[in-house]
Amino acid sequence: MDTLERIKKKKLEELKKKYLNGGKTMEKKWPDTPIQLMDADIDENIRKYPTIVIDCWAPWCGPCRMIGPIIEELAKEMQGKITFGKLNVDENPQTSMKYSIMSIPTMLVFKNSQLVDRIVGAMPKEMLLQKLKQYY
Repeated sequence: MDTLERIKKKKLEELKKKYLNGGKTMEKKWPDTPIQLMDADIDENIRKYPTIVIDCWAPWCGPCRMIGPIIEELAKEMQGKITFGKLNVDENPQTSMKYSIMSIPTMLVFKNSQLVDRIVGAMPKEMLLQKLKQYY
């Protein structure tokens, strides 16, 4: 390894430590809009975020369309506290079966990768907020 290569390597390591603190405390970016989830990536996202609320819905469901804008608002308001995701049950049957989704909308609440609550049905924003307060 020549001198230039050693200098480059040393500088790169210094930059990593400075900006990433060795990769240990790199800040996670919490989304401010609901994440679109699929069977293939739902488990990864449940592990990634300390608290995630997954809205199980379908496009033909009237109550799901009513609660959709509320989920959008809460994702912005609660950014950094709770992450919100949306799972289309028609397109993701494995997850629907795994969590026994029988009625929609159903919101699955995960805390530290564990299912801690299931909220079924559409409701006003204030009522949903009251139910979620205990999880952040």
